[in-house]
This record gives sequence, structure tokens and C-alpha cells, in this order.
Amino acid sequence: MRRLAARGAAGDAGEVVAPAADGWDSAQARSPSPWRLIGLCAIWDTGVFLPSAAWNGVSSGVERRRLNEAKKVSRRMPLSPRISHPPRKQSLESSYIFYTLSQGGWEMLSSVQEIQLKRFEVTRPRGLGNKERGRVPRMARQPAPPWVHAAFLFCLLGLGGAIEIPMDLTQPPTITKQSVKDHIVDPRDNILIECEAKGNPAPSFHWTRNSRFFNIAKDPRVSMRRRSGTLVIDFRSGGRPEEYEGEYQCFARNKFGTALSNRIRLQVSKSPLWPKENLDPVVVQEGAPLTLQCNPPPGLPSPVIFWMSSSMEPIAQDKRVSQGHNGDLYFSNVMLQDMQTDYSCNARFHFTHTIQQKNPFTLKVLTNHPYNDSSLRNHPDMYSARGVAERTPSFMYPQGTASSQMVLRGMDLLLECIASGVPTPDIAWYKKGGDLPSDKAKFENFNKALRITNVSEEDSGEYFCLASNKMGSIRHTISVRVKAAPYWLDEPKNLILAPGEDGRLVCRANGNPKPTVQWMVNGEPLQSAPPNPNREVAGDTIIFRDTQISSRAVYQCNTSNEHGYLLANAFVSVLDVPPRMLSPRNQLIRVILYNRTRLDCPFFGSPIPTLRWFKNGQGSNLDGGNYHVYENGSLEIKMIRKEDQGIYTCVATNILGKAENQVRLEVKDPTRIYRMPEDQVAKRGTTVQLECRVKHDPSLKLTVSWLKDDEPLYIGNRMKREDDSLTIFGVAERDQGSYTCVASTELDQDLAKAYLTVLGRPDRPRDLELTDLAERSVRLTWIPGDDNNSPITDYVVQFEEDQFQPGVWHDHSKYPGSVNSAVLRLSPYVNYQFRVIAINEVGSSHPSLPSERYRTSGAPPESNPGDVKGEGTRKNNMEITWTPMNATSAFGPNLRYIVKWRRRETREAWNNVTVWGSRYVVGQTPVYVPYEIRVQAENDFGKGPEPESVIGYSGEDYPRAAPTEVKVRVMNSTAISLQWNRVYSDTVQGQLREYRAYYWRESSLLKNLWVSQKRQQASFPGDRLRGVVSRLFPYSNYKLEMVVVNGRGDGPRSETKEFTTPEGVPSAPRRFRVRQPNLETINLEWDHPEHPNGIMLGYTLKYVAFNGTKVGKQIVENFSPNQTKFTVQRTDPVSRYRFTLSARTQVGSGEAVTEESPAPPNEATPTAAYTNNQADIATQGWFIGLMCAIALLVLILLIVCFIKRSRGGKYPVREKKDVPLGPEDPKEEDGSFDYSDEDNKPLQGSQTSLDGTIKQQESDDSLVDYGEGGEGQFNEDGSFIGQYTVKKDKDETEGNESSEATSPVNAIYSLA
Repeated sequence: MRRLAARGAAGDAGEVVAPAADGWDSAQARSPSPWRLIGLCAIWDTGVFLPSAAWNGVSSGVERRRLNEAKKVSRRMPLSPRISHPPRKQSLESSYIFYTLSQGGWEMLSSVQEIQLKRFEVTRPRGLGNKERGRVPRMARQPAPPWVHAAFLFCLLGLGGAIEIPMDLTQPPTITKQSVKDHIVDPRDNILIECEAKGNPAPSFHWTRNSRFFNIAKDPRVSMRRRSGTLVIDFRSGGRPEEYEGEYQCFARNKFGTALSNRIRLQVSKSPLWPKENLDPVVVQEGAPLTLQCNPPPGLPSPVIFWMSSSMEPIAQDKRVSQGHNGDLYFSNVMLQDMQTDYSCNARFHFTHTIQQKNPFTLKVLTNHPYNDSSLRNHPDMYSARGVAERTPSFMYPQGTASSQMVLRGMDLLLECIASGVPTPDIAWYKKGGDLPSDKAKFENFNKALRITNVSEEDSGEYFCLASNKMGSIRHTISVRVKAAPYWLDEPKNLILAPGEDGRLVCRANGNPKPTVQWMVNGEPLQSAPPNPNREVAGDTIIFRDTQISSRAVYQCNTSNEHGYLLANAFVSVLDVPPRMLSPRNQLIRVILYNRTRLDCPFFGSPIPTLRWFKNGQGSNLDGGNYHVYENGSLEIKMIRKEDQGIYTCVATNILGKAENQVRLEVKDPTRIYRMPEDQVAKRGTTVQLECRVKHDPSLKLTVSWLKDDEPLYIGNRMKREDDSLTIFGVAERDQGSYTCVASTELDQDLAKAYLTVLGRPDRPRDLELTDLAERSVRLTWIPGDDNNSPITDYVVQFEEDQFQPGVWHDHSKYPGSVNSAVLRLSPYVNYQFRVIAINEVGSSHPSLPSERYRTSGAPPESNPGDVKGEGTRKNNMEITWTPMNATSAFGPNLRYIVKWRRRETREAWNNVTVWGSRYVVGQTPVYVPYEIRVQAENDFGKGPEPESVIGYSGEDYPRAAPTEVKVRVMNSTAISLQWNRVYSDTVQGQLREYRAYYWRESSLLKNLWVSQKRQQASFPGDRLRGVVSRLFPYSNYKLEMVVVNGRGDGPRSETKEFTTPEGVPSAPRRFRVRQPNLETINLEWDHPEHPNGIMLGYTLKYVAFNGTKVGKQIVENFSPNQTKFTVQRTDPVSRYRFTLSARTQVGSGEAVTEESPAPPNEATPTAAYTNNQADIATQGWFIGLMCAIALLVLILLIVCFIKRSRGGKYPVREKKDVPLGPEDPKEEDGSFDYSDEDNKPLQGSQTSLDGTIKQQESDDSLVDYGEGGEGQFNEDGSFIGQYTVKKDKDETEGNESSEATSPVNAIYSLA
């Protein structure tokens, strides 16, 4: 069975599950395909019909023809009188054919959003699980038009409505496969002429050639395939394929009749060589029309024609130069550039895959303008500029003003008009008395050809083409006549009757001219067949009455006219067969809630069985209400509900008996996307997340996949797919598009689509053009690039010149994004080249390709260099510098600078010099004297404007005097204030920058305290008389000197001043440590402050207990300056403590440091409950019993040891503790017995720690916590005995000290 599946909102509502041998329970669901169908139609192997073709239009010719057939069938085809559904073959793979429809047609009732289906796939099971897929048309969820229901009916009846008999029953032969009527073969291969048929008994085959019997046995090259009628003609041993050309027909025969194939015309493909010819150069006047004829050699099939040069370069074609349908190359007018190449016609032959090339044509163009100026190619008056006379159009093909053309129905109509003229004419197409069929018409070859596909009778009429240019117009009328080869109206179908029944065969066809109908029986004309009183021929109908077994035969209907023929076989079979089911039993069908579903029960029987449906063994027939039974026996459930689950039984009955079958129906919840991805706009490089959250039936496996632009999405490194989302990192332009979330189960699916728009940088502008060329301006025009979804806001025009800074681009101007042309202001004597950069919100485009260069004429400079300065680099010079002028301000060649200078206020003559660089040094100048400076630009065209004067200074020398009357006043322990007298200006010998104080720490007032004497400085910019020095160390001796600073450096130092800073507060104590050795005490330790800053008086400790949000009373402790340790006795074992420590001098306390005590290991354990019960442990019965058991155990161990010792055993003590007891040597040489490791194994339920002790696994609580004493009885880990390891010597015992008592086992070893 074929199953049609497609992607849909809720998918198909059902799935057929193969039954197990033992009934329902072992049936296992199999998913036919990840792609499902809103409306599901399962049909048989005789063909597949796609009922889900697009409501808005069918996307391929195959589907369109099928739908046309479906419309016809819905109008005239009755339901099958004999079989509910065409069976497959003897062993059928499917049973129930089911259909899922919505209440309003092909639409899901419970869909939550509009969904457009973009692509379907067809799944054809072969056996179990082997699938084959193909594309099917698109569909949009819309209410179905009436013809869709007709298509659905067509699906029900099977393709073509053909009736088939199960292969285990006797039946006449039926042709199942044959070659096409016009069979063209490759002469290099063996020839195959196909003919296959089925029947019971298996048919035999024979052939005719040119209407005469073809004796295969007499030709050694010809053979027939086994169990087939296919002819194989083998040429491996020689022979010419052309000898076997002719018309072949296949006959398939068994004892019930003979079936015929079409008349197959066999032809051998031909690819003849091009005849050799010498072609003279073609001489033509420029502007005249020209036709280069191809005249390819005749081939079978016709070759494909194309034009190339002799160097295998394609000939560029446009509306002036183009190839006609006949292969000729047409020039509407010849131009001089057409002479630059030659022209060769090429023919490509399909079967032989060869290309034949004709000798090339060479053009010689006569012209009045011998220079081929490429700049005139796009000139608006190209022809007048070249001296070519303009002409009105005239037709080169077809000739004259009228012609006619005949086309067959269903073929393509090609109309062609090629015109000459100067300028090149434009072609337009019209139909007289109506419009061109917009859905079938398209223009080709630069509007010179009109193609109408799938021609029908209404396309006949008069068409005309109009050729026009500015000189006039001309038109050509083409009368189109549509003829038709025969096509079926009613094709005869197989007729299955019971003895005594009546029936008819109908053969109706149409065509132009009207075709004739000829009936044959078993390959012979009906007129020459034996008479049959039960048969009556009435034109295109044969009527059978009271048929009997002897009436079985195969009838042929041949309808033909001058354009072709149709041949159909239809057999008449008379059977007496009780009902039988054609599908496996006990199938499981799973369907989706609220869908419309059809159950088909394929059966066969003769006479016609009646079919009834029952549910869950109920006695009433299912028909009416939510159920509807069609005439062919299909059961439709209009809307599936939960209560429709159950077992359905179909029963087929005729006079010969009855047959039944069952199917179990399960109803599943639909798959729905309840949070769909949303359209997003993202910048390039950002992260985007598309959500897709799904609700589905928990018994079905959910698969979520993603499509991009309706193709499966490849999840790369930049993408992350999760169950409910898709994340894209670093979004790029290629990520833009539609994203579809596909949530599918075995039965259905839901789709949700979102569009991602990526905002990217714009593409570069292109095609820069310079126009309106002037001395100081030019117009720059460009074509904008794609803005990549973000509007262009600005354009930046840049320029480059090749004289001063070649290859360096500079910004010229900026323009809004709405313009693509600008007038640029230019400077003289610059060889410009321009480029444009587009800018949007995301960023800048790549620069455009540069424009052509444009050089402006020269002129004198209009400005002078800027940033003129005069500064001394030594005490006796002055360096004059300036910023050189760029290429756009030079205005001419040999740009140079005239430098002038003189001392200020002396009115002396100007000194001047001409410089080509950007600096000049004046020597032998006095120290720090002001000068007037001027720098003027000059080129070969003249001087620039008169410059303004700039004041500069010659070089500085070191200051000659130091500040005097320096006074120091101590402000506090870390700062002093300074005051001094100003130095005379002539002693500065330059520009006064600052007064500077140098100071250093000479010593500390504390004994034995080392200090750093590194010099530090404090600056006081400008001509100041006072300042403050801060950040000094308290309780220290300092020294200080002052200097004057100018641009050259420091002057002489003042006299040294000494001062002492008073005592201050100390810094924080160092390395404050808090340790808690046990739950009763906390140890504090610290180090002295790094900077005492005075005489230490001691330390102040403040601490407070806290437990969560509860805080206790603060306690203050004062210590002597030498104390650096303190122990705190805990009053509360649960609370923690916060400690704050600071040092103090007589000035006060310094910076404090704060630490907290660590949390107790069992801080979360409530201890109050334990305290209440500790006093009662000794009186508990279990505790007394435990103590007695331990005492008994110790007694037994002692007795055992004494018994072994009394028998003479020795227990040597090892001399060295690092020598272990050897397990491999249990006896010493003296015969003494030594304990092995087995005696030292830990008790069950304990584990050995890293240091050799044995600890319980279950609890770390110490039993000491439960009583007031007993540290000698219980270990910290809660065990009574302690450790069970052997203490091998005294040293080891002492090295492993603990608070626990010696264990009994150790006592035993000590006794030994």
C-alpha cells in the first residue's frame, strides 16, 4: 500500500500498525515517515494520487493532470460495483485504508494557528519499514474548493478506477508495462523493447513487426526475457541497429484471452556530421540587418543549437543580436564591434553526447566611422554618433505581414517575431479579441518569442506581434489553429460479473478531427470474431446480457485520427466467488482527536457483497450520526472523539457466504505548539533565540526539528538546538530567512514559522561616474548597494591623490543616505580619485571601487601653513616649526615655505629663508628672547596670502637663584605648610614652570626603627609663594630644600630646613589570627603594627558573641604594648565571636582589624536535647547490657591468650617498628607461632583510616557529649574500645598519643 504523507498543522490522524501473529497485544507501531498529512489517503500500488495539492494552484504538470482527471471521474464514474478498493497483489501489505479530513474540508478543527505547508513527501512502504520518498506539491490551509472533494473521491476509487482481481483467482492477461510509442534508442547500446503482463495462468508472449509475425527464434541476436515479453536485441557480436527499425506490437495470451500493447515505433538515434564547406567573409554595411544561417544536419532527435566563437567563447545576445528558434543568428542591425569575433554554429546531440561545430563565419563591417570608440556604446545617440542612418522596423522572421501555425492540444505553442531596424525595435505581443493567457504565457528571447504551455482549444485565434522604434512600427499576424490527437473521455475498464449478470464496456474519446472507434476481441477485429448472442455492440459501447463463463475475453478499443491513436485493453471476467477480505486481520489504527477519519475494508466477491460495520461486537449497524458508510463500504467517522476508541468489525456478505475483519482504533491527543517562535530583527554578531514549546500526547514520541527557508537546517557550531528553543550565536547575514519549527510524532505534526531579519552592514556602492567636469568641481554619481535590512543613513566620499600621499585615502565630504549624486568642491592641482562608503546603523560598508582620475589646474596657494611655533632646543637657538600643507592646499607644483623672523619690539629688519621641509633652526640667539615669526606658502604659480606674526622664544638656561626666606610650619603629624620669597624674573632665564620642594625622612623618634631616606618632591606650579606638603610619617625627623624650575631644569637649592612631625595614631596590627583548638577556648595572636607612629601604649580588643541575627554584649579588653596573645573562654559553644583589635598611642587608637571565629563543626546540631538525657544514660537497660557484653568479651580474650601461652607459644616483639610481620612467613626459625594479619582485621562494619586506626562508619558524634565525664572510656569517634590495631612497641604507642584509654586488645599484647 502507498501512504500519502505531508507536513501539516496536526498531521495525519492515523497510522496503520502491522498486526502480530497472536492478536492485539503484540502489535508494534511503526512510523511511516516524519512527514505527515492533514488529510491522509492510503491507496494501492496501481498508482498514487495527491489529494493535498495546493488550493491556490498545483505546482507541477503531473499533479495538475491528475486533478483534472479527478474532476472528470467525480462527475461520471460510479462507485465500483465489484470491489471496494483495488487490491495490491497476492500478498497484501496493508489492510485498512483510512482518510483524515476536517469538518470544513481538508482543514484541522483544533489547529491553533494558520499554517502554510511548504513541502510534502510521499512514502511508499516496501515490506516493513523500507521507505521511498518523493516531493509532492505545496498546500496552504484554506477551505477546500469543490474539486478537492472530487479529488478525494478519486482517491477512494483508485487511480483510473481500474478493477483488479486477486492474483490467486483465474483472470485474463493485463499489460502492466510497455515501451513508449515513439521509442528512440542509442545505436551504441543493445535495444530493449519492454512488454510485461500479468494474468492467471501466467500469459505467454509473441510479437509482430510491421503488422507481421516476428519470429524471434530465427534471429540469434533477438531474445525474450524470462517470464516477460521484453525483447532484447544484442549487438555485441555485430549487426546494424538500423536493420531493426520498424513498428512493433506485443501480444500477451492465456486461455482466457489476449491483451495487446501499443504499436511501438522503434527508431535509432542519428547524429550526422556537418558537411564541410568553405565560408567567405560576410561583408555588411554598418546598421544593416544580417542573418547567419545554421542549417544543422538532421538528427534524431533534433539537436540543441547554440552559437560560439572559434575560441569557444559564447556569443553575447541581447535584443539586437539573438538566436532564433530555427537556430539562425539574427542581427537587427550590425555594429562595428560585431567584427571583433567570429561566429560558429554548434549542434549538441542528446543520445550520443556529441557536439558538431560548423565552420565559423567572419564579418567585415563597412562603416563611415572607422574608429571603434568604446565610449559610444552606451551613448543615447549611438547610431547618429557613428553616422548610421535610422530606419523603420521590418520583419526578418517570419516574412510578410501574416502567417499561420497549427499546434496539437496539450503541446506548447511557440510564436516568434524577429525584426530589424535602427534603433533596435522593441517587440510586443497581443491576441485579437482577448488577452493573453497570463497563467500559461511567457516571453522568451528578449520578448521576440511567445510561449503558451499546455495548449487547449480556447487558445486558438489570431495573435500579432508589434515591432516599434522611434521611426515607426510594423506588425505581423499569426493565425493559430489547435488540433487534437485522441484523448479519453471514458476509457474502458475491466468488467467483473457473476453468471447471469449484465454489464457494459464504454470507449469514448475526443479529438480534432473527431476520432474513429474500432473494437477488437483478443486482438482480432470484433466483426471477424465468433458471434455471441449475449453481446451487443452500439457504437462506442458493448452491452453484455446474461453473461456466462464462456463470455470471458479481453477487448481492445482503438480510437484514432490523423494526429495519433489510443489503445486500451479491458477484460470481461465471469466469476462465482464468496466474499473475501483483502487485508491482514486485527490491525491497529491510531488517530488524532477531532479529526475526520475513513476506514476502508478492502474485500472482493462475486456477486456483489454487501458490507456492514459494527463496533465492540454490538448488534446495530454503524450508519448515521457521527458515522457514515459509503457505497463502496468505507466507514467515515466525521469527528473522532475519545469514546470512538474500540474494535470495529466489517462484514461482507453475498449469496455464497460472508467474511469479516476487525480493526482496533486508538485516539491520541494532537501535537500543538503553544509557544511559537516570533519574527525577530537582529544585528549582525548578536545572539538570537527562537522559542518552540510543544504539547503532545505522552504516549507518542515527540521529535522537534527545524527548517530554514523550507529546507532542513544544518546545526553548526554557532547554533544550539534544545527541546524548546533554537539559539543562534553570532548572527550573520546568511542566517536571515524563515525558520520553521516542526514538532512531529508518529501520527501528526504541528508547524510554526518565524522570520529572522539580520541587520548587516550595507554592500559597497558601485559604478562610480564623474560628470559635469569643471575647474573647481565635479559631479560624482554612484549606485547604492543593498542596505541589508538597515536603511543607509550616510555616504562618505573619500579621495586619494598620487603626488604627496599616494595610496592614502582622506575623507572629502559626507552626504545623507537618500542621495546618490553630489557635486564635489575641488582644490587646484590635485589628481583626484574618489570612492564612496555607505553607512547604516550597523556599520560601514567596504569602500567602493575607485572612480577614474581627474586632475584640476594649478593656482597660487590660498592659505599658509598652520600651527607655527618658535621654541628653543638649546640655550642659544630657536627652532621654528609648522604643519606642512597637504595636497589639497598646495594648489601647484614645487610647494615651498618662506620663513621670516626678527626680535620682538626692536623693529629690526626681517630675516628670511626659503624652506622645502617643515622646520628651520635659528642659531646664536640670546637666552629666552621673544621673536616675531612668519611662514608663507609659495608654489610655481605664486605666493600665498601675507601671513600673520606668531611670537616664539629662543632657548632657556638653568635658573640662577634659589627661593629665599623659606619657612616651615608643622600643621599636624602628617603635613606641613611652606612659605618662601619670589625670585627675580631675570634670574629664571626662561619660563617659570614651578617651585619645587625636595624632602626626605632623616630618622624616627623611636629608637632602633629603620627608616627609608629616599628623597621625595612636592611641586607648586606657577609663580606661587606658599604651599602644603602632606603624607608625611608622624614622629619623625625630616629635612627639606627648595628650587626654582623652568623649561631647562632645576636651579640652585635653597638652604636646608629641618623639622619634626609630632606623634600620631599607629597603623593596624599585622597578621591578626583567630584559632579555636576546642569548643571551650579561642586563641588570638597578632604582630606589632608596621608603623607605630609614636610611643605605643597598648592594644584594645573588643569582641562580641553572635548567633545568626542575635548579638551579645560587647566586651572590651586592654593589653600592654608587648602582649601579642590572648585566650578567650567560650561561654556558649554554639555562638561565634567577632573580634576587633587596634593599637593606641597617647594620640588615640589607630586603624582596627576585624576577624571572626570559625564555625563549630556541629554548629547545626541541637545540643540542648542531648543535655537533658545525659544524666540518664547510666541507668538505661541497653547501656548496662552493652557494658556487660563488652566485659564478657574481654574476659574470653584473656582466657584464650593465657591458654595459648601455657602451651609454649611465643609472641616475639619486633625489634624495629618499621619491620612488618611477614604474612608469607608465619613461623619463625625457632618454631614459635606468630599472629597473621587475619587476627588484626577490623570488626565488621568498621573501616580503617589513613593512620591505621579503625573508625565506625555510621556516626562521628562523640559519646562524651552525652555525659559529664568518661573521656577515659569513650573515644572521640564514639567507639568504646578505641582502636583495634596492634601496638608493636613502646615508641609507636607513645608516638600515637590520644585521650582515649588503652584498648583491651593492646593490653593483651602487652601481657604477651
